[in-house]
Amino acid sequence: MDIDSPDNTPQAPARTRMPKWLPRAMVLALVFFGLFLLADWAFHRLTGLLIVLFVAFFVSLAMEPAVAVLVRRGVPRGLATGLVFVGTFACVLAFLAALVTLLVETATNLAHETPRLLNEGVDWINNTFGQHFTVHDLSQRLLHESDLIEGYAHTAADNAWGVSTTVLGGLAQILTIALFSVYLTAGGPRVRRTVCSLLPPARQQTFLHAWDLAIDKTGGYLYSRVLLAIISAIAHGVFLSILHIPNPIALGVWFGVISAFIPTIGTYIAAIVPVFVALTVDPLDAVWILLFAVVYQWFQDYLLQPRITARTVDVNAAIALLSVLAGGALLGAVGALLAIPATATLQAFLSEYVKHFAVAEDPRIEQTTARRKRTAAAPTHD
Repeated sequence: MDIDSPDNTPQAPARTRMPKWLPRAMVLALVFFGLFLLADWAFHRLTGLLIVLFVAFFVSLAMEPAVAVLVRRGVPRGLATGLVFVGTFACVLAFLAALVTLLVETATNLAHETPRLLNEGVDWINNTFGQHFTVHDLSQRLLHESDLIEGYAHTAADNAWGVSTTVLGGLAQILTIALFSVYLTAGGPRVRRTVCSLLPPARQQTFLHAWDLAIDKTGGYLYSRVLLAIISAIAHGVFLSILHIPNPIALGVWFGVISAFIPTIGTYIAAIVPVFVALTVDPLDAVWILLFAVVYQWFQDYLLQPRITARTVDVNAAIALLSVLAGGALLGAVGALLAIPATATLQAFLSEYVKHFAVAEDPRIEQTTARRKRTAAAPTHD
């Protein structure tokens, strides 16, 4: 009979203790996770306010050069800020009033001229394609689609409350942006002093230089666009007066603002309203307006704009259009308006604070230069 010896007795497995740091780490992980959720919740709640502050900051940068000019002439900063913003709001309200008046008159003229335009259009179709349509036939077919029209009417009526709420919310947001912009502009020196007090002396000059750079680019963009808008308004107003189009001054201002602040395609978008107005006078005038818009857009993009923006904001046309689309997707119309000065400011920062290296001459980079060198080196024949 085998008797187990003490040496052969199986021993119980040793108990593994939890590391002392593990409970503390778990508690800290839960605390940090809770703080992350709280920060994420607060960020989403405050996104609208952050956007308002961002827009107000850029508006204050755009207003700073005009306010600085008045301050240098002895006007108190608060009064100078008020004068600049009141003048800006007056110009915006005047433009909106002219635009509403223009749209109402255009709609009224189109309503009066629609029967004549329909008769002329039906006659042209019958003569061109050998058909026998009449306006009465078209109206009867339209009446058969009354259910569809009624559906659109009910949908518009159901959305009326939502649209009105959106408009009121937009007005409240604009007023909030204006209020913060006034405070930031009037207290600009105080804001800069507060930020500088948080930085070491070596960083204060860098911050002030970056602030001045942002003011130069944003203000330069605004004033260069205003100059382009004035030139465009005068050119289009004179051309529309030659064609005897109604309200040429209001249409010229519409052309100027849209073509100046929407890059590349602004003139074509602005041409929509004058084309509708021209249709109530003479359809051939609509063709002339489109041709003039194409020619003027080419003149503005390749001759006028590079000379005006050479000392203020120099952004490639493709990059400008891309930035406008991105700004519009992120912040709507306000984002589209601020996209180009933000891009120009970022471009200026990168050009000053990012290290650049000399590029070696290579025909794959400088094809035009290489071609000119080969042409100059080629022997001439008498």
